Formats: sequence, C-alpha cells, structure tokens
Amino acid sequence: MSHLTAPASQRAAEVRARPALFDWLAVASGLAMLLALYLALGYAPTDRVQGVAQRIYYVHVPLAWIAYLAFVIVAAASALYLWRRAERWDCLARASAEVGVVYTTLVLVTGSLWGKPIWGTWWTWDARLTTTLVLWFIYVGYLMLRAYTADLPQGPRYAAVLGILGIIDIPIVHQSVVWWRGLHPEAVAARLSGPAMPPEMQVALVAGLVAFTLLFALLLVQRYRVEVARRTIDALRAAHGEE
Repeated sequence: MSHLTAPASQRAAEVRARPALFDWLAVASGLAMLLALYLALGYAPTDRVQGVAQRIYYVHVPLAWIAYLAFVIVAAASALYLWRRAERWDCLARASAEVGVVYTTLVLVTGSLWGKPIWGTWWTWDARLTTTLVLWFIYVGYLMLRAYTADLPQGPRYAAVLGILGIIDIPIVHQSVVWWRGLHPEAVAARLSGPAMPPEMQVALVAGLVAFTLLFALLLVQRYRVEVARRTIDALRAAHGEE
C-alpha cells in the first residue's frame, strides 16, 4: 500500500522517518561540488580559443544534462501515475518538474554569461537557445497548470499528459545544433567518435556532472518530502474537519 493512501496519521509518521538519505546526499553533494569547482578552476587547462570564459562549460553542460534527466523523470512518473493512479508518482512528477525548471533556468543564465564574451551578446535566437527556452516554457506551463487546477480532481491527469508530451522537445534541443547550423557549437563530449577534448577537461566535466547529479537528487528528495508532507497535512485537516 502506498504511503499516500495510508491513514493520515501513518503518513505523518512516515514523513518524519528516514532522514539519513537526505543527510548523506547533502554531505556527498557538498564534497563533490568542492571537488568539481577545484577541477574546473584549477585543474582543467585554459582553452586556447575562448580563454577563461570557457570554464563555465563545466557548469553549463552538466546543468543541461540534468535538466533533461529531470524532465524524463517527470514523464516517467506521469505515465506511472496515469497507469497506477498512485499519488506518490504524482508527487515525484511535480517535485522533479520544479527542480528541472530551476536547472533549466540556470542553463539559460550560464549560457548567457558564456555567450556575452564569446558572441558579444547576452542572447541570440540560435536554434539551441530557442529550443531550450521553449523547453523552459513548457515546464513552467506545467507548474502553472498544476497551480490553476489544484482544486480540480482531474488536475493531476491534465498535468501528467503535459508532463509526458513535454519531453518531445528534449531530442529537438539536443539535435538542434546538428539540424540547424547556428552560433552554438556542436557537442564535444557526447560524441559517437569520442570526446574531442583533453583528458583533464573530461575529468572536470565528469566531476561537474556527478556533483550536479547529487545536488539534483538532494533537491528532488527534499521537494518530494515537502510535497508528501503538504498532502499529509491537507488529509489530516480534512479528517479533522470531518470529525
């Protein structure tokens, strides 16, 4: 039985239980972030063409990859919710969407910070930038839909459908630099022929990916727990009101 279909008092007890995972994730993500910063700023060599500005790559690219992951989780959890009608999957979808929007916002911000010294502008309607902005709007729309249909019983179903359809944009974002030539460079790490970058840069990139993945897991667990707690409180209030 799902903890979100259990009696309200039992659910309240479960919300308070098992804090160890969050604590370990907090420690691991903090240490991994420190290591990633050292490797990005002090270990990886300075790019001969872009100079110091290129170092934002070790933040920008992991953020983008984890944003993809967040929205894939939204789609998977939404599909499971539609199939099983288990409220825990709806909680997971909502939590992952919120964290994913934060990551996508940071992708757009770090991309602008990188683009200014390299392209001479904060923003250009390049295919990669435009499709990423569309992805951001899709999941901001998802969160707005959830907010405006919070009192409707069919609200989670509407959100689940949008959460599933939204991932259609992810392969478009990823392939945009191949399908439409623009200012944004093609991938140099995720290539079938192998990474086109020195080993030191590869190490810094992997470290950044691990650090931001752990941070994502930490935020996702915390946001999921908050969502469960919120629904538990609502159920307790409803039960008390019925009495």
